[in-house]
Amino acid sequence: MSSELDHILAELYARQPEQHVRPRLEPTKRLVELMGDPQRNYGIIHITGTNGKTSTARIIERILREHGLRTGRLTSPHLVSFNERIALDGEPVSDEFLVDTYRDNKPLMEFVDRELSEQGEVPLTFFEAFTALAFQLFSDAPIDVLVLEVGMGGEWDATNVADADVAVFTSIDLDHQKSLGSTVEEIATTKAGIIKPNSLVVSSSQYPGVTEVLKSRAPELKLSGADFGVSEISADGFGTRFSVQGLANEYPLIWMPIIGHHQAQNAATAIAAVELFLGEGNRPIADEVLRAAMADAVSPGRLQVVSKDPLIVLDGAHNPAGVRSLNQAIEQHFGSPVRLGLVAMLSDKDLSGSVAELAKTFDRVVCTSPRSPRGLPAGELASYFEEYGVEVIAQESDPAAAFNLASRLASEDKAALFVTGSLYLIGDVLAEIQSQREIDDEE
Repeated sequence: MSSELDHILAELYARQPEQHVRPRLEPTKRLVELMGDPQRNYGIIHITGTNGKTSTARIIERILREHGLRTGRLTSPHLVSFNERIALDGEPVSDEFLVDTYRDNKPLMEFVDRELSEQGEVPLTFFEAFTALAFQLFSDAPIDVLVLEVGMGGEWDATNVADADVAVFTSIDLDHQKSLGSTVEEIATTKAGIIKPNSLVVSSSQYPGVTEVLKSRAPELKLSGADFGVSEISADGFGTRFSVQGLANEYPLIWMPIIGHHQAQNAATAIAAVELFLGEGNRPIADEVLRAAMADAVSPGRLQVVSKDPLIVLDGAHNPAGVRSLNQAIEQHFGSPVRLGLVAMLSDKDLSGSVAELAKTFDRVVCTSPRSPRGLPAGELASYFEEYGVEVIAQESDPAAAFNLASRLASEDKAALFVTGSLYLIGDVLAEIQSQREIDDEE
Protein backbone atom coordinates (compact mmCIF):
# COMPACT_ATOMS: atom_id res chain seq x y z
CA MET A 1 0.00 0.00 0.00
CA SER A 2 1.39 3.43 -0.98
CA SER A 3 2.15 6.05 1.67
CA GLU A 4 -0.27 8.40 -0.11
CA LEU A 5 -3.08 5.87 0.20
CA ASP A 6 -2.16 5.41 3.88
CA HIS A 7 -2.64 9.16 4.35
CA ILE A 8 -5.98 9.17 2.55
CA LEU A 9 -7.28 6.21 4.53
CA ALA A 10 -6.26 7.95 7.75
CA GLU A 11 -8.39 10.92 6.68
CA LEU A 12 -11.35 8.67 5.88
CA TYR A 13 -11.03 6.70 9.13
CA ALA A 14 -10.94 9.96 11.09
CA ARG A 15 -14.58 10.41 10.13
CA GLN A 16 -17.36 8.81 12.17
CA PRO A 17 -16.85 5.01 12.01
CA GLU A 18 -18.87 2.85 9.62
CA GLN A 19 -20.46 0.95 12.51
CA HIS A 20 -22.21 4.17 13.60
CA VAL A 21 -25.10 4.16 11.15
CA ARG A 22 -27.00 7.43 11.13
CA PRO A 23 -30.65 7.33 9.96
CA ARG A 24 -30.08 9.66 7.03
CA LEU A 25 -29.45 9.56 3.28
CA GLU A 26 -29.38 13.27 2.42
CA PRO A 27 -25.61 13.81 2.90
CA THR A 28 -24.75 10.94 0.55
CA LYS A 29 -27.42 12.09 -1.92
CA ARG A 30 -25.97 15.60 -1.83
CA LEU A 31 -22.43 14.38 -2.45
CA VAL A 32 -23.30 12.09 -5.37
CA GLU A 33 -25.47 14.89 -6.81
CA LEU A 34 -22.43 17.19 -6.84
CA MET A 35 -20.46 14.37 -8.49
CA GLY A 36 -23.09 14.11 -11.22
CA ASP A 37 -24.90 11.04 -9.85
CA PRO A 38 -22.32 8.49 -11.02
CA GLN A 39 -24.39 5.61 -9.58
CA ARG A 40 -26.82 6.09 -12.48
CA ASN A 41 -24.21 5.19 -15.08
CA TYR A 42 -24.40 1.40 -14.72
CA GLY A 43 -26.77 -1.37 -13.77
CA ILE A 44 -27.05 -2.20 -10.07
CA ILE A 45 -27.67 -5.45 -8.21
CA HIS A 46 -28.14 -4.47 -4.56
CA ILE A 47 -27.69 -7.12 -1.86
CA THR A 48 -28.77 -7.15 1.77
CA GLY A 49 -29.34 -9.83 4.40
CA THR A 50 -27.82 -11.03 7.65
CA ASN A 51 -25.54 -13.84 6.45
CA GLY A 52 -24.20 -14.75 3.02
CA LYS A 53 -24.12 -11.28 1.44
CA THR A 54 -20.48 -11.26 0.37
CA SER A 55 -20.48 -14.86 -0.89
CA THR A 56 -23.62 -14.15 -2.92
CA ALA A 57 -22.14 -10.91 -4.25
CA ARG A 58 -18.96 -12.68 -5.33
CA ILE A 59 -20.88 -15.44 -7.14
CA ILE A 60 -23.15 -12.94 -8.92
CA GLU A 61 -20.16 -10.88 -10.00
CA ARG A 62 -18.27 -13.91 -11.28
CA ILE A 63 -21.21 -15.08 -13.42
CA LEU A 64 -21.76 -11.62 -14.91
CA ARG A 65 -18.06 -11.31 -15.71
CA GLU A 66 -18.06 -14.70 -17.43
CA HIS A 67 -21.11 -13.49 -19.39
CA GLY A 68 -18.91 -10.74 -20.84
CA LEU A 69 -19.91 -7.73 -18.75
CA ARG A 70 -17.44 -5.34 -17.14
CA THR A 71 -18.16 -5.61 -13.43
CA GLY A 72 -17.71 -3.68 -10.21
CA ARG A 73 -18.17 -5.12 -6.74
CA LEU A 74 -18.50 -3.16 -3.51
CA THR A 75 -18.37 -5.18 -0.26
CA SER A 76 -17.39 -4.64 3.36
CA PRO A 77 -15.54 -5.11 5.58
CA HIS A 78 -12.25 -6.04 3.98
CA LEU A 79 -10.16 -8.90 5.34
CA VAL A 80 -6.54 -7.84 4.77
CA SER A 81 -6.34 -4.95 2.30
CA PHE A 82 -8.72 -1.98 2.09
CA ASN A 83 -8.62 -2.29 -1.71
CA GLU A 84 -10.59 -5.57 -1.46
CA ARG A 85 -13.72 -3.52 -0.81
CA ILE A 86 -13.72 -2.16 -4.36
CA ALA A 87 -13.20 -4.73 -7.13
CA LEU A 88 -13.04 -4.08 -10.87
CA ASP A 89 -13.51 -7.18 -13.01
CA GLY A 90 -12.92 -9.29 -9.91
CA GLU A 91 -9.61 -7.65 -8.92
CA PRO A 92 -9.02 -5.22 -6.03
CA VAL A 93 -8.76 -1.64 -7.22
CA SER A 94 -5.25 -0.19 -7.57
CA ASP A 95 -3.83 2.25 -5.02
CA GLU A 96 -3.42 4.82 -7.79
CA PHE A 97 -7.08 4.72 -8.84
CA LEU A 98 -8.21 5.09 -5.22
CA VAL A 99 -5.84 7.99 -4.61
CA ASP A 100 -6.85 9.81 -7.81
CA THR A 101 -10.57 9.40 -7.07
CA TYR A 102 -10.14 10.73 -3.55
CA ARG A 103 -8.03 13.71 -4.69
CA ASP A 104 -10.49 14.67 -7.43
CA ASN A 105 -13.50 14.55 -5.08
CA LYS A 106 -12.04 15.83 -1.79
CA PRO A 107 -13.20 19.44 -2.49
CA LEU A 108 -16.78 18.16 -2.94
CA MET A 109 -16.63 16.22 0.33
CA GLU A 110 -15.33 19.29 2.15
CA PHE A 111 -18.14 21.38 0.62
CA VAL A 112 -20.78 18.93 1.89
CA ASP A 113 -19.05 18.82 5.29
CA ARG A 114 -19.37 22.61 5.54
CA GLU A 115 -23.04 22.50 4.57
CA LEU A 116 -23.71 19.85 7.19
CA SER A 117 -21.85 21.80 9.89
CA GLU A 118 -23.89 24.92 9.09
CA GLN A 119 -27.04 22.82 9.59
CA GLY A 120 -25.77 21.50 12.92
CA GLU A 121 -25.27 18.03 11.45
CA VAL A 122 -22.35 15.62 11.76
CA PRO A 123 -20.03 15.79 8.71
CA LEU A 124 -19.96 12.95 6.21
CA THR A 125 -19.25 9.65 7.96
CA PHE A 126 -16.59 7.21 6.80
CA PHE A 127 -19.13 5.00 5.06
CA GLU A 128 -21.04 7.88 3.43
CA ALA A 129 -17.83 9.33 1.96
CA PHE A 130 -16.42 5.94 0.98
CA THR A 131 -19.63 4.84 -0.76
CA ALA A 132 -19.88 8.01 -2.85
CA LEU A 133 -16.20 7.78 -3.82
CA ALA A 134 -16.71 4.16 -4.89
CA PHE A 135 -19.71 5.12 -7.05
CA GLN A 136 -17.54 7.72 -8.80
CA LEU A 137 -14.64 5.32 -9.24
CA PHE A 138 -16.90 2.71 -10.85
CA SER A 139 -18.29 5.36 -13.22
CA ASP A 140 -14.78 6.44 -14.21
CA ALA A 141 -13.62 2.83 -14.79
CA PRO A 142 -16.23 2.46 -16.46
CA ILE A 143 -18.33 -0.64 -15.70
CA ASP A 144 -21.53 -2.21 -17.03
CA VAL A 145 -22.93 -3.44 -13.71
CA LEU A 146 -22.20 -2.95 -10.02
CA VAL A 147 -22.80 -5.71 -7.48
CA LEU A 148 -23.46 -3.62 -4.41
CA GLU A 149 -23.47 -4.96 -0.86
CA VAL A 150 -25.27 -3.03 1.86
CA GLY A 151 -23.07 -1.96 4.78
CA MET A 152 -25.73 -2.44 7.46
CA GLY A 153 -29.51 -2.71 7.20
CA GLY A 154 -30.77 -1.14 4.01
CA GLU A 155 -33.20 1.76 4.31
CA TRP A 156 -30.69 4.18 5.87
CA ASP A 157 -27.52 2.65 4.46
CA ALA A 158 -25.46 5.02 2.31
CA THR A 159 -25.55 2.51 -0.57
CA ASN A 160 -29.32 3.08 -0.77
CA VAL A 161 -28.93 6.32 -2.72
CA ALA A 162 -28.57 3.93 -5.68
CA ASP A 163 -31.67 2.47 -7.34
CA ALA A 164 -31.43 -1.28 -7.73
CA ASP A 165 -32.35 -3.01 -10.97
CA VAL A 166 -32.37 -6.18 -8.88
CA ALA A 167 -32.70 -6.24 -5.08
CA VAL A 168 -31.34 -9.42 -3.49
CA PHE A 169 -32.10 -10.72 0.01
CA THR A 170 -29.91 -13.38 1.56
CA SER A 171 -31.08 -15.05 4.78
CA ILE A 172 -32.35 -12.59 7.37
CA ASP A 173 -31.82 -13.37 11.04
CA LEU A 174 -31.05 -11.59 14.31
CA ASP A 175 -27.96 -9.35 14.26
CA HIS A 176 -27.29 -5.64 14.90
CA GLN A 177 -30.53 -5.52 16.93
CA LYS A 178 -29.63 -2.18 18.54
CA SER A 179 -29.57 -0.55 15.12
CA LEU A 180 -32.04 -2.59 13.06
CA GLY A 181 -34.76 -3.91 15.39
CA SER A 182 -35.32 -6.63 17.95
CA THR A 183 -37.27 -9.10 15.76
CA VAL A 184 -36.55 -10.62 12.36
CA GLU A 185 -39.65 -8.83 11.03
CA GLU A 186 -38.37 -5.44 12.18
CA ILE A 187 -34.95 -6.18 10.70
CA ALA A 188 -36.57 -7.28 7.42
CA THR A 189 -38.57 -4.05 7.29
CA THR A 190 -35.37 -2.01 7.53
CA LYS A 191 -33.62 -4.15 4.94
CA ALA A 192 -36.62 -3.99 2.58
CA GLY A 193 -35.83 -0.29 2.16
CA ILE A 194 -33.54 -1.19 -0.76
CA ILE A 195 -36.58 -2.18 -2.84
CA LYS A 196 -37.33 0.63 -5.31
CA PRO A 197 -40.44 1.05 -7.54
CA ASN A 198 -38.79 -0.59 -10.56
CA SER A 199 -36.67 -3.17 -8.74
CA LEU A 200 -36.96 -6.87 -9.51
CA VAL A 201 -36.68 -8.72 -6.20
CA VAL A 202 -35.26 -12.12 -5.31
CA SER A 203 -34.78 -13.77 -1.93
CA SER A 204 -33.28 -16.81 -0.28
CA SER A 205 -35.71 -18.83 1.82
CA GLN A 206 -36.79 -16.86 4.89
CA TYR A 207 -38.76 -17.11 8.11
CA PRO A 208 -42.52 -16.78 7.29
CA GLY A 209 -42.71 -13.36 8.95
CA VAL A 210 -39.78 -12.11 6.88
CA THR A 211 -41.36 -13.39 3.66
CA GLU A 212 -44.54 -11.51 4.55
CA VAL A 213 -42.61 -8.28 4.99
CA LEU A 214 -40.79 -8.68 1.66
CA LYS A 215 -43.96 -9.59 -0.23
CA SER A 216 -45.74 -6.54 1.18
CA ARG A 217 -43.07 -4.41 -0.51
CA ALA A 218 -42.64 -6.58 -3.61
CA PRO A 219 -45.67 -8.72 -4.52
CA GLU A 220 -43.73 -10.23 -7.46
CA LEU A 221 -40.95 -11.45 -5.15
CA LYS A 222 -39.04 -14.47 -6.46
CA LEU A 223 -38.50 -16.74 -3.47
CA SER A 224 -36.20 -19.72 -3.00
CA GLY A 225 -38.25 -22.85 -2.41
CA ALA A 226 -41.19 -21.45 -4.34
CA ASP A 227 -39.93 -19.88 -7.60
CA PHE A 228 -36.46 -21.42 -7.76
CA GLY A 229 -34.45 -23.80 -5.64
CA VAL A 230 -31.45 -26.00 -5.03
CA SER A 231 -31.24 -29.79 -4.70
CA GLU A 232 -28.82 -32.74 -4.76
CA ILE A 233 -26.33 -30.88 -2.54
CA SER A 234 -23.23 -32.89 -1.65
CA ALA A 235 -19.70 -32.35 -0.42
CA ASP A 236 -17.28 -32.90 -3.31
CA GLY A 237 -13.61 -32.58 -2.39
CA PHE A 238 -12.89 -29.08 -1.14
CA GLY A 239 -16.05 -27.82 -2.74
CA THR A 240 -19.77 -28.42 -3.20
CA ARG A 241 -21.82 -30.02 -5.97
CA PHE A 242 -25.50 -29.19 -6.40
CA SER A 243 -28.33 -28.73 -8.90
CA VAL A 244 -30.38 -25.57 -9.34
CA GLN A 245 -33.88 -25.11 -10.67
CA GLY A 246 -33.58 -21.52 -11.80
CA LEU A 247 -36.21 -19.05 -12.91
CA ALA A 248 -35.46 -19.68 -16.58
CA ASN A 249 -33.77 -23.07 -16.74
CA GLU A 250 -32.48 -26.13 -14.88
CA TYR A 251 -28.76 -26.25 -14.11
CA PRO A 252 -27.83 -29.81 -13.06
CA LEU A 253 -24.83 -30.86 -10.97
CA ILE A 254 -22.83 -27.64 -10.79
CA TRP A 255 -19.53 -27.70 -8.89
CA MET A 256 -17.92 -24.80 -7.07
CA PRO A 257 -14.79 -24.65 -4.88
CA ILE A 258 -16.78 -23.09 -2.01
CA ILE A 259 -17.67 -25.32 0.93
CA GLY A 260 -21.07 -25.61 2.63
CA HIS A 261 -24.64 -26.61 1.88
CA HIS A 262 -25.67 -23.05 2.84
CA GLN A 263 -23.33 -21.77 0.13
CA ALA A 264 -25.24 -23.84 -2.43
CA GLN A 265 -28.35 -21.96 -1.25
CA ASN A 266 -26.48 -18.68 -1.73
CA ALA A 267 -25.42 -19.79 -5.20
CA ALA A 268 -29.02 -20.57 -6.19
CA THR A 269 -30.07 -17.08 -5.10
CA ALA A 270 -27.15 -15.60 -7.05
CA ILE A 271 -28.14 -17.51 -10.20
CA ALA A 272 -31.75 -16.30 -9.91
CA ALA A 273 -30.52 -12.72 -9.44
CA VAL A 274 -28.43 -12.95 -12.61
CA GLU A 275 -31.39 -14.40 -14.53
CA LEU A 276 -33.48 -11.42 -13.39
CA PHE A 277 -30.80 -8.91 -14.34
CA LEU A 278 -30.10 -10.38 -17.78
CA GLY A 279 -33.68 -11.08 -18.83
CA GLU A 280 -36.20 -10.48 -16.04
CA GLY A 281 -36.07 -14.19 -15.20
CA ASN A 282 -36.88 -15.35 -18.73
CA ARG A 283 -33.37 -15.71 -20.14
CA PRO A 284 -31.32 -18.78 -19.15
CA ILE A 285 -27.64 -18.45 -18.36
CA ALA A 286 -25.58 -20.30 -20.97
CA ASP A 287 -24.45 -23.63 -19.54
CA GLU A 288 -20.77 -23.13 -20.39
CA VAL A 289 -20.83 -19.64 -18.88
CA LEU A 290 -22.38 -20.78 -15.62
CA ARG A 291 -20.13 -23.83 -15.16
CA ALA A 292 -16.95 -21.87 -15.91
CA ALA A 293 -17.97 -19.09 -13.54
CA MET A 294 -18.95 -21.41 -10.69
CA ALA A 295 -15.75 -23.46 -11.02
CA ASP A 296 -13.79 -20.23 -10.50
CA ALA A 297 -15.92 -18.71 -7.73
CA VAL A 298 -14.21 -17.95 -4.42
CA SER A 299 -15.30 -16.48 -1.10
CA PRO A 300 -12.28 -15.78 1.13
CA GLY A 301 -12.82 -16.18 4.85
CA ARG A 302 -15.91 -18.33 4.38
CA LEU A 303 -15.03 -21.98 5.09
CA GLN A 304 -11.69 -21.25 3.45
CA VAL A 305 -9.15 -24.08 3.67
CA VAL A 306 -5.69 -22.57 4.18
CA SER A 307 -3.87 -25.79 5.14
CA LYS A 308 -4.53 -29.48 4.61
CA ASP A 309 -1.93 -30.85 7.06
CA PRO A 310 -2.97 -29.95 9.63
CA LEU A 311 -6.42 -29.09 8.32
CA ILE A 312 -7.01 -25.37 9.00
CA VAL A 313 -10.30 -23.76 8.00
CA LEU A 314 -11.24 -20.09 8.34
CA ASP A 315 -14.86 -19.00 8.64
CA GLY A 316 -16.14 -15.57 9.61
CA ALA A 317 -19.34 -16.76 11.32
CA HIS A 318 -20.18 -14.09 13.90
CA ASN A 319 -23.77 -14.69 14.98
CA PRO A 320 -25.75 -17.78 16.06
CA ALA A 321 -27.24 -18.40 12.61
CA GLY A 322 -23.80 -18.18 11.00
CA VAL A 323 -22.32 -20.57 13.57
CA ARG A 324 -25.13 -23.07 12.94
CA SER A 325 -24.20 -23.06 9.25
CA LEU A 326 -20.55 -23.56 10.20
CA ASN A 327 -21.41 -26.50 12.46
CA GLN A 328 -23.43 -28.14 9.70
CA ALA A 329 -20.63 -27.65 7.19
CA ILE A 330 -18.09 -29.19 9.56
CA GLU A 331 -20.25 -32.31 9.89
CA GLN A 332 -21.04 -32.51 6.18
CA HIS A 333 -17.60 -31.76 4.74
CA PHE A 334 -14.95 -32.54 7.37
CA GLY A 335 -16.26 -34.75 10.15
CA SER A 336 -12.91 -34.70 11.96
CA PRO A 337 -13.26 -36.47 15.32
CA VAL A 338 -10.61 -34.14 16.86
CA ARG A 339 -11.49 -30.46 16.54
CA LEU A 340 -9.87 -27.36 17.94
CA GLY A 341 -11.38 -23.87 17.72
CA LEU A 342 -9.54 -20.55 17.59
CA VAL A 343 -12.20 -17.99 18.42
CA ALA A 344 -12.46 -14.21 18.78
CA MET A 345 -15.60 -12.09 18.86
CA LEU A 346 -16.72 -8.47 18.91
CA SER A 347 -18.23 -7.25 22.17
CA ASP A 348 -21.46 -6.01 20.58
CA LYS A 349 -22.47 -9.41 19.17
CA ASP A 350 -24.74 -12.10 20.65
CA LEU A 351 -21.90 -13.69 22.58
CA SER A 352 -23.91 -16.18 24.61
CA GLY A 353 -25.94 -17.33 21.57
CA SER A 354 -22.87 -17.83 19.38
CA VAL A 355 -20.82 -19.57 22.08
CA ALA A 356 -23.77 -21.89 22.83
CA GLU A 357 -23.70 -22.98 19.18
CA LEU A 358 -19.89 -23.31 19.07
CA ALA A 359 -20.00 -25.47 22.21
CA LYS A 360 -21.97 -28.06 20.24
CA THR A 361 -18.99 -28.59 17.94
CA PHE A 362 -15.84 -27.78 19.93
CA ASP A 363 -14.61 -29.42 23.13
CA ARG A 364 -11.46 -27.28 23.21
CA VAL A 365 -10.75 -23.71 22.14
CA VAL A 366 -8.03 -21.09 22.11
CA CYS A 367 -9.49 -17.65 22.86
CA THR A 368 -8.10 -14.45 21.41
CA SER A 369 -9.28 -10.94 20.55
CA PRO A 370 -9.64 -9.34 17.10
CA ARG A 371 -7.75 -6.14 16.31
CA SER A 372 -10.80 -3.91 16.55
CA PRO A 373 -11.90 -1.26 19.06
CA ARG A 374 -14.97 -3.47 19.59
CA GLY A 375 -12.92 -6.61 20.19
CA LEU A 376 -13.89 -8.65 23.25
CA PRO A 377 -10.89 -9.39 25.53
CA ALA A 378 -9.75 -13.01 25.31
CA GLY A 379 -10.33 -13.56 29.03
CA GLU A 380 -13.96 -12.45 28.84
CA LEU A 381 -14.59 -14.71 25.85
CA ALA A 382 -13.01 -17.61 27.75
CA SER A 383 -15.50 -17.16 30.59
CA TYR A 384 -18.38 -17.66 28.15
CA PHE A 385 -16.90 -20.93 26.89
CA GLU A 386 -16.23 -22.15 30.42
CA GLU A 387 -19.91 -21.58 31.27
CA TYR A 388 -20.79 -24.05 28.50
CA GLY A 389 -18.25 -26.64 29.64
CA VAL A 390 -15.76 -26.06 26.83
CA GLU A 391 -12.08 -26.43 27.77
CA VAL A 392 -10.15 -23.21 27.16
CA ILE A 393 -6.62 -24.45 26.58
CA ALA A 394 -5.13 -20.98 26.07
CA GLN A 395 -5.93 -17.28 26.19
CA GLU A 396 -3.79 -15.09 23.97
CA SER A 397 -4.71 -11.46 23.27
CA ASP A 398 -2.60 -11.18 20.11
CA PRO A 399 -4.43 -12.93 17.24
CA ALA A 400 -1.27 -13.72 15.26
CA ALA A 401 0.38 -15.33 18.28
CA ALA A 402 -2.87 -17.17 19.07
CA PHE A 403 -3.02 -18.55 15.52
CA ASN A 404 0.56 -19.78 15.64
CA LEU A 405 -0.10 -21.44 19.01
CA ALA A 406 -3.34 -23.06 17.83
CA SER A 407 -1.70 -24.27 14.60
CA ARG A 408 1.09 -25.94 16.57
CA LEU A 409 -1.40 -27.60 18.92
CA ALA A 410 -3.48 -28.84 15.99
CA SER A 411 -0.40 -30.33 14.36
CA GLU A 412 0.74 -32.03 17.61
CA ASP A 413 -2.72 -33.44 18.35
CA LYS A 414 -3.55 -34.31 14.72
CA ALA A 415 -6.63 -32.12 15.11
CA ALA A 416 -8.53 -29.97 12.62
CA LEU A 417 -8.32 -26.26 13.47
CA PHE A 418 -11.31 -24.02 12.79
CA VAL A 419 -10.79 -20.26 13.10
CA THR A 420 -14.05 -18.39 13.61
CA GLY A 421 -16.13 -15.83 15.48
CA SER A 422 -15.25 -12.62 13.63
CA LEU A 423 -14.29 -11.48 10.15
CA TYR A 424 -11.75 -9.23 11.83
CA LEU A 425 -10.05 -12.32 13.28
CA ILE A 426 -10.08 -13.94 9.83
CA GLY A 427 -8.35 -10.85 8.44
CA ASP A 428 -5.76 -10.95 11.21
CA VAL A 429 -5.03 -14.62 10.52
CA LEU A 430 -4.86 -14.19 6.73
CA ALA A 431 -2.41 -11.30 7.23
CA GLU A 432 -0.25 -13.52 9.47
CA ILE A 433 -0.31 -16.36 6.92
CA GLN A 434 0.65 -13.90 4.17
CA SER A 435 3.49 -12.54 6.29
CA GLN A 436 4.83 -16.05 6.99
CA ARG A 437 4.76 -16.93 3.30
CA GLU A 438 6.67 -13.75 2.41
CA ILE A 439 9.35 -14.67 4.96
CA ASP A 440 9.56 -18.21 3.54
CA ASP A 441 9.91 -16.80 0.00
CA GLU A 442 12.78 -14.55 1.10
CA GLU A 443 14.59 -17.50 2.67
